[in-house]
Amino acid sequence: MASSFISCHHSYSSSISPSTLKPTKRSPLFRFIRSARPTLSYTCRRSAPPRFSRKNSPPFRLSVHNQRDDEEGELFSRLKKCAISVLLAAGLLLSGFPGGQAGASSQPALPDLSVLISEPPIKDPGALLRYALPIDNKTIREVQRPIEEITESLKLPGLKSLGSAERNVRQASQVLKQGKTSIISGLAKSKVEHGTEMLDKLEVGLEELQKIIVEDKDRDAIAPKQKELLNYVGNVEEDMVDGFPYEVPEEYQNRPFLKGRAIVDMKVKVKENPNLDECIFRIVLDGYNAPVTSGNFLDLVERHFYDGMEIQRADGFVVQTGDPEGPAEGFIDPSTEKTRTIPLEIMVIGEKVPLYGSTLEELGLFKAQTRLPFNAFGTMAMARDEFENNSGSSQVFWLLKESELTPSNANILDGRYAVFGYVVENEELLADLKVGDVIESMQVVSGLDNLANPTYKIAG
Repeated sequence: MASSFISCHHSYSSSISPSTLKPTKRSPLFRFIRSARPTLSYTCRRSAPPRFSRKNSPPFRLSVHNQRDDEEGELFSRLKKCAISVLLAAGLLLSGFPGGQAGASSQPALPDLSVLISEPPIKDPGALLRYALPIDNKTIREVQRPIEEITESLKLPGLKSLGSAERNVRQASQVLKQGKTSIISGLAKSKVEHGTEMLDKLEVGLEELQKIIVEDKDRDAIAPKQKELLNYVGNVEEDMVDGFPYEVPEEYQNRPFLKGRAIVDMKVKVKENPNLDECIFRIVLDGYNAPVTSGNFLDLVERHFYDGMEIQRADGFVVQTGDPEGPAEGFIDPSTEKTRTIPLEIMVIGEKVPLYGSTLEELGLFKAQTRLPFNAFGTMAMARDEFENNSGSSQVFWLLKESELTPSNANILDGRYAVFGYVVENEELLADLKVGDVIESMQVVSGLDNLANPTYKIAG
């Protein structure tokens, strides 16, 4: 029996045995409680550090619904209420972790406390993608930041919001006028013409937004114009990337990998929602920071692997799919008749190449920050077996919401699962999906020419 790491005055007993849980093949999140007779309380105090075993497995893995689900859900709900306190306390009480060597630690890496009290996390998927680009031009970032801050300005009451938004626009306009030459100098030579055109549109758009705020005082027109301007900023920043910035490690160069970005539209047929019949989710795949993971997924999209597949998990925290029918744990490559798997792939801020095969915890990188964090609603990641880092294949999941266990900037998933994209349109509708809703199609909108070593072209 696995012992609980929280003990309390109120007790909870369960007759659940591991044999009744029928776990499935890939797990997107860590399960803190899957023991036979857990004991919890409302008063949190540190007992023993949590350890993960096959009897104490991750929480949101695909599984067959059984009569104990509600009981376990109640248990997990109670745990969530005090879990963040445990994380904070453990961070203060633990003197350190086994360092440096992969596989040396069986304890989970707790979030660094300095992260918990840092600046508010970036949660907008578009902003996360902009900051994830491999560029180093401070001027365009100084233009970008005040435009993004308009979102916060609009949360202020009454006329204060207009005044604050006007200051944001004025600041961005001033930086752009003074630093336009510096921005143009940072454009890739082959993209100067397009980048300059986007800058000109951005400059005109800022003037138009100024008029909307100051003269028209049209609060409702601000956000759409802001989105337009940020699209211009994103285009300029992408035009600063000159080719693919690094070589994918030799051992992965024969696999499909994405040398840049791609856009995929996922059309889902909703079965039991009178207010929503179908929806198209736009997904941006980031090959700059997860080339092997993105390329694997894009190759499967072109194989129509996901077309007609059902949503297989939708529990309020994640939406998951990609588990094929039959005993296979992932995509069976017809050329080998074996499951095609990919390595765990994580890009860390400050590194030029992703780290492969090990979690950040296993590498002793407890304070490292991932370039693609689990911050946004609709963060997309590769599911895998929790005990096999390199077991990802076809199952993917989207994180829906923050919880005490998965707060932005202090997320226990960061560094353990490979994020490779974000849903950038209609992401809020992911919460309306249910198990059994059908993915009618996934179609590549752009970026297919960035896919190296595609296997979908090879007749199977």
